[in-house]
Amino acid sequence: MNRSRIDLLEKYESLKRPLILDGAMGTLLQQKNISFHKSLWSSIVNITHPEVIVQIHKEYIDAGAEIITTNTFRSNPNAFYQSNLHITNEEFIRCGIQLAIDAIEDKQIIIAGSNAPAEDCYQVERSITNNKLDYNHKLHIEQLWESGCDIIWNETQSHWDEIKIICAFCSESSYPFTVNLYFTEELNLLSGEPLHEAISFILDFSPTGIGFNCIKPQLLKKYFENNTPPKNWGFYFNGGNGNICDELIKCDLDPQSYLNEVKQFLDLNPMYVGSCCGSNPNHTKAIKEKFDEVYRN
Repeated sequence: MNRSRIDLLEKYESLKRPLILDGAMGTLLQQKNISFHKSLWSSIVNITHPEVIVQIHKEYIDAGAEIITTNTFRSNPNAFYQSNLHITNEEFIRCGIQLAIDAIEDKQIIIAGSNAPAEDCYQVERSITNNKLDYNHKLHIEQLWESGCDIIWNETQSHWDEIKIICAFCSESSYPFTVNLYFTEELNLLSGEPLHEAISFILDFSPTGIGFNCIKPQLLKKYFENNTPPKNWGFYFNGGNGNICDELIKCDLDPQSYLNEVKQFLDLNPMYVGSCCGSNPNHTKAIKEKFDEVYRN
């Protein structure tokens, strides 16, 4: 790796305002009628249309994103080994990181290496063994880091067993990491444990940040009615018309409507703010313009 890594926490402390995270990748690829892969989902586009991935990263950067998320949401071993691609899993992951590096050029943009759940994001019952689950996360995280990302960005995590593996491995390996949680209307993980207990557990491993993603704004409001935000927290809401990642997702919140939801949480001092399914660079631009106004001084 030729570039120097950027420390997310240092950048946050220097700017003295929330960092701007990018938005959805899959939504924009769907709008371009680019085909996905059954097991690899949008990560296959790193190989089939790499120039499109670079362009989307650049569009988010131009819109104001200071953190871009690699298109590696489904490059993990569990998905890769079902694909029969004629390259190695390591080469596949390295490709996704390199496209992000190509997009930032010499800009001081943080590259967040996306590590998703081993199976479908909203799958409640486990179908792989504990050993395979452990192997999946450890190998994917290690390869993301060795390929050159700045931070391990664990997304849409909602199973206690995966969270334990991720936190322990990142901590033991001294990898900077965030855990971004998905949770139910009952404020529980999909595996059943209360959200507040999961947050308390994660904090014991000193993550760079804890976030909430792919949820609706109303659900985060509900959680904060009786709970305070953890230190160095962030969020990126689902702005689409559904929660199923492998179906066509259409934007349900236009940029101004999305911004109105974001503004309600700024007094709680988030460390990062972005957007999730159904968003595009216009949502990022709206956040950037608001931050320029609010944090001018």
